[in-house]
Amino acid sequence: MKGYFISRNYKSLFNAAGKAKTDCESILTEMGFKNLGFKQSSIPNSAIGALKNFFGITFALIRLPYKSTLCTQYPLNKFRNYVLFVAKIKRCNIITIVHDVRFLKGRTSDANKELKKIISSNAIIVHNDSMKNWFLEQDVKIPIIVLGIFDYILNKGLPDQNNDITGEKMHEVVYAGGFGEGKNSYIYDIDLFERKNFRMNLYGMGFDYQKLKTEKETSVLNYEGAFPSDVVAYHIKGSFGLVWDGISTEECSGQYGQYLKYNNPHKTSLYILCGLPVIVWDKAAISAFITDNNIGFTVSNLDELSNKLESLSSEEYKKMKTNVDLVRTKIISGGYLNDAINHALKIT
Repeated sequence: MKGYFISRNYKSLFNAAGKAKTDCESILTEMGFKNLGFKQSSIPNSAIGALKNFFGITFALIRLPYKSTLCTQYPLNKFRNYVLFVAKIKRCNIITIVHDVRFLKGRTSDANKELKKIISSNAIIVHNDSMKNWFLEQDVKIPIIVLGIFDYILNKGLPDQNNDITGEKMHEVVYAGGFGEGKNSYIYDIDLFERKNFRMNLYGMGFDYQKLKTEKETSVLNYEGAFPSDVVAYHIKGSFGLVWDGISTEECSGQYGQYLKYNNPHKTSLYILCGLPVIVWDKAAISAFITDNNIGFTVSNLDELSNKLESLSSEEYKKMKTNVDLVRTKIISGGYLNDAINHALKIT
């Protein structure tokens, strides 16, 4: 059975969500799926982008063969119902890759309304077991496949700038993400810790030196700038990547922090791709993947960082790095989505 997808416009090359979806399109293409829509683009203007999406999706739906397999990605904003309506008329087999659940993210209060948009499929692919269990608690009956971790495609190959890390360099922690409008404001509180035997290398938009709670010269925070999502991997330098969202160093709190209990942050894949073991909140859904594969460690409070890093031996760190190499080879080749799609094709 031949498979199809519909490409669209993605507004920003800096946006991790856009990168995840464009990577899915690349992996589907490698698997033999055909794009029925217009060529993928990155027009930043919302109005022009929406028009292009509408005409591209309409063009694709006209060409969509009867009883074929259509792989969709959720969210699709305004056009998902339109796509599903036509695909069902044409009696297509629909597989949906779930990137975000707005209800779990605190963006909507109506879980049932969102569920109807997602599960109008023959199978769905979700981030992890925690997200799968939430769907099962909502009495979802269609097959639910667990992705494990998002793939991350780079055309220039695996980064190699973090291959030789020993001694003090083991204590350079990377954080990649946005810092604007109060997001991840916890980062500035790290300078207030009593013990700090590490440095934080920060990457992303919106960092503000005016918010530092100590002098710039004595701060452990080192801002390295912002880069597009398809090249940032070649700029990141450190020994560990940190997955921590919210407004507090004591736990992952607030809207973004609590969402970690269900989602796989795309930055996790980015860190692994850079050859970095991962430090993650112990209640985050992705923590099971990190510990099961021995590619990092968990903390319940960021104040534990100094002790955890100090107690880690060079041999333990080298073992984590070896395991990271195994996982990142699969991530850059699209192996996780490939497995999930093939599983979905077999059971639908």
